[in-house]
Amino acid sequence: MSLDPIYYAISWILLRWHSFWDAIGIPEERVIGTNWAWILAIFCLVVTLRVILFPVFVKQIKSQRAMQALQPKVKALQEKHKGDRETLQKEMMELYRTEKANPLMGCLPMFLQIPVFFGLFHVLQHLDPNISDANKQLYGWPLDQFNSAAHAHLFNAPISAKFGSSAAELSVLGANGTTVKVVAGILVLVMMATTFLTQRQMILKTGWAEDPQQLMIQRLMLYGIPFSLLISGALFPIGVVIYWVTNNLFTLAQQQWVLRKFPPPQMANKGGSAGRVAPGTKVSGGKNPVQPARTGGLFGRKNTPEPASPVVDTKALAPKPGAKPVNPKKGARPANKPKG
Repeated sequence: MSLDPIYYAISWILLRWHSFWDAIGIPEERVIGTNWAWILAIFCLVVTLRVILFPVFVKQIKSQRAMQALQPKVKALQEKHKGDRETLQKEMMELYRTEKANPLMGCLPMFLQIPVFFGLFHVLQHLDPNISDANKQLYGWPLDQFNSAAHAHLFNAPISAKFGSSAAELSVLGANGTTVKVVAGILVLVMMATTFLTQRQMILKTGWAEDPQQLMIQRLMLYGIPFSLLISGALFPIGVVIYWVTNNLFTLAQQQWVLRKFPPPQMANKGGSAGRVAPGTKVSGGKNPVQPARTGGLFGRKNTPEPASPVVDTKALAPKPGAKPVNPKKGARPANKPKG
């Protein structure tokens, strides 16, 4: 399947935004070693795509909540059909259909952005100033804007260069290898950190899954993806890393807004009884069957422990054998004796 339509679409959005920033007076020449019109064009590419995908993102949040609420029923089915995998799968699919929950919806926004990521990767790799004029005009690029983008920099590092660019590639771009590695390395670290925070924010707000498969996916998303970027980030052009970091920052802000607009279901009473179970409720493993979502914003907030009641030694307070009884009202003014 050809990705040319995606290349054309990404190029068209970048060119339109670059023309907009150029029209309002953003200079073409470098300011602080940066061609800001192209950096802002990449930023606005992210904004454009996230606005388009916003309804899908809201569906993702709702689906994750539905999956979380269904965990007790899923566990009950697993216990009921233990050893009968085929029946279990049928029952779970019927449960998801009845409750209108889709386990794949949680990954849909990421899957939809994968073609965009590879499309931008290809477009930026195509920004080679030494190719023929005919090739420069592929995907609808005018010659003047192609040459401008091919020489666009971020802090004196070309946006088409990579941390792992060879000396020959850097020579073609007229770039300094040390500068490229410093800028690209810092951006890759920021990309890893923002990716981790994005996943952590979602888990803190929706809660850890009880289902082992869902829990494994959550841990993979939280730790596996950021760690993989340490290696794969060296292969990304600086412009792609800018796109990824901007996308993460936009996601953090978007998630915060959506999670306030559609707050997690309250799993506990307002009186601080989070995690408590009604008497007589059967709980496997001593845990609440549905974990309450944690609160506290991006970095979470630890629950304040209740003050411990002092331990009273009742044996020490009991009277010793043979001791005289102590009048608790000793020292009080005696009542008048009746006359007579």
